[in-house]
Amino acid sequence: MTGVIPRRAQVPGRGGPSGWPDSSSKTIHPPRAAAVLYRRLGLFLPHFNRAVVLFDGPARARLARAAMGRGIRWSYVPAPAEGGHAVRDGLPTAAEVLAGLPEPRPDDEGLRASIRATRAAGGLLLGVLDDDPTGSQAVHGVQVVTVLEEAAYGAALAGPAATCFVLTNTRSMEEPAAAEINVLAARGLVSVAGRRGARLQLVSRSDSTLRGHVMAEVTALDSVHRETAGRGYDGVLLVPAFLEAGRLTAGDIHWARVGGGLVPVGETEFARDAAFGYRASDLRDFVAEKSGGTIRRGDVGSIGLADIRLGGPQRVRELLAGVRDGSWAVVNATEYSDLETVAAGVLMAGRAGASFLFRSGPSFVRALAGMGPRAPLRGADIWPAGRPRRGGHGLVVVGSHVGQTSRQLAALRARGGITAFELDVPAIVGGGEVAAGTARQVAAALRDSDVLLYTSRAVATGRDGAGSLAIARTVSAALSRTVREALAARPAWVVAKGGITSHDVARHGLGIRRAEVAGQLFPGVISLLRPLDAAPEAIGVPYVVFAGNVGDDGTLADVVAILKGEREDR
Repeated sequence: MTGVIPRRAQVPGRGGPSGWPDSSSKTIHPPRAAAVLYRRLGLFLPHFNRAVVLFDGPARARLARAAMGRGIRWSYVPAPAEGGHAVRDGLPTAAEVLAGLPEPRPDDEGLRASIRATRAAGGLLLGVLDDDPTGSQAVHGVQVVTVLEEAAYGAALAGPAATCFVLTNTRSMEEPAAAEINVLAARGLVSVAGRRGARLQLVSRSDSTLRGHVMAEVTALDSVHRETAGRGYDGVLLVPAFLEAGRLTAGDIHWARVGGGLVPVGETEFARDAAFGYRASDLRDFVAEKSGGTIRRGDVGSIGLADIRLGGPQRVRELLAGVRDGSWAVVNATEYSDLETVAAGVLMAGRAGASFLFRSGPSFVRALAGMGPRAPLRGADIWPAGRPRRGGHGLVVVGSHVGQTSRQLAALRARGGITAFELDVPAIVGGGEVAAGTARQVAAALRDSDVLLYTSRAVATGRDGAGSLAIARTVSAALSRTVREALAARPAWVVAKGGITSHDVARHGLGIRRAEVAGQLFPGVISLLRPLDAAPEAIGVPYVVFAGNVGDDGTLADVVAILKGEREDR
């Protein structure tokens, strides 16, 4: 028998022999409903042996524990607000969503060790197709590859983490090209795994503020799985959380920390992106929106925080059993223990034969690999062979134009001690050749000071998303040419700000084909890469990848201070 508390919760009354309400029972609204149901739990709960669907509310954790204690499967549905209006009628505040949630599971190195052991025992490799280089911000000791070459993939996967990030840069491309690159990279990774007799998990890593070619890239990777495994994925898990940057998912709503508070991501500047704009903050609505209506909201599943925290990996596995035929499911997470619990459940489901593709932000990759945190890099972590000779100067390259970056740029310039050069975006878009002359100026200035190279701040957009992406590629190419021609001046370190910018500076400016992620300059954000296969002048030069939408107003100035040895606190 299945007991379902209806959307207008009913008070257990005198109606039937089991105490379950009959049609004449009074109806009330949560949170009072949850408390009443809890008080009467001993009366009606024993009569249900399969599933009880519980409202969210102050007593939900107690209700779930009571159900679990009796061996009864359970799940949650959203509670209506006062007056009977469902939360779908208007987004709740973050405080309302987070209030009353079960406590997070404790940090558990034992669970991470179990994830690593399970992966090793099963010969499971991890391939991450990263649509810009900022996806490695949560990991360390892994390698990133910028070329579509199986030899490079093999070298990266041979490392102790058995993980390879392929930097596809597809967020800068139009949709057909992005899909093609994903297919080529996935085939190469699958081929490398096959020659090793290993299994491969694929992650489509993208923006934690939801920008990118969501459906096209997932479809491309599913097509490769059908081609190589004979069937599509059982499901797609959407896990956009980037915890260190304040990007959380709770109540199926994705949140971004802005100005000290959590804001639904659909209400931020990122949702107004010229190429990848969207409206929805509820991720089930987001999937429906991005699918153009081919996927309905009701067809998108959810792994909620109560499921994760009260039920653990086994509960996650149970929920994943209902994700089939390529359907989507949203993963909620506000802590790493949430993501690690989901990762453990995914591995349990995988041992039973299930296969999943992941569309994720940076944090889930760390959890899926069973990787723990590393302290922020300082001093000898950055300069294992010692700091460069006195007088070595660095280069900061800024292409991102989001408001966050512009504020950071202003703070860096106000700090002083840096020579600044602006690349005129209208001149570049108009076909002017400005890179060569600017490169000569940059190279000359590097002899005497640190140098800041940045694009003019007025945003240039095209007539549509494709036109805006074409402009972004043109501007990024000009920045990269400038860096390449200035590289002869031997900068001591290089910082690139912005996703497309950091990819193009790495690949075309510094000639990086393969690099190792040493770690981050701040907890879980702003990666430092060590070039392993790159232009000779770039070998040994710390390369900092700094996402455009990360940090507060002073973070760029702080990065420069760290690289110069002026800040050692962590």
